[in-house]
Amino acid sequence: QVQLVESGGGLVQAGGSLRLSCAVSGRTFSSYAMGWFRQAPGKEREFVAAISRSGSSTYYADSVKGRFTISRDNAKNTVYLQMKSLKPEDTAVYYCAASRYVTTTDPYEYDYWGQGTQVTVSS
Repeated sequence: QVQLVESGGGLVQAGGSLRLSCAVSGRTFSSYAMGWFRQAPGKEREFVAAISRSGSSTYYADSVKGRFTISRDNAKNTVYLQMKSLKPEDTAVYYCAASRYVTTTDPYEYDYWGQGTQVTVSS
């Protein structure tokens, strides 16, 4: 069974930075494409960023492009989301997810999800 555990969320002022981590259990981490999604109160879950199995390809939502960076360390079974120049509209619960087959922006293509970590950006 694959388990994903996010960490690194918290309260930060607008313009600040946070780095989220997602630790993945199991020996096959490098076989999963990974993604980050977020869900704000009253809104649907939305795509934030994705990274291919090797880390050679990355994808971002337009709303975070240039501010967020997704990366992975296959030796540590961990995927990261570095967030800079945070805005109040980035406030949400952030989830990491693993896909067995594709690197994608579609949440329905992801097979495993973490429990989420809260990010709150104050103005």
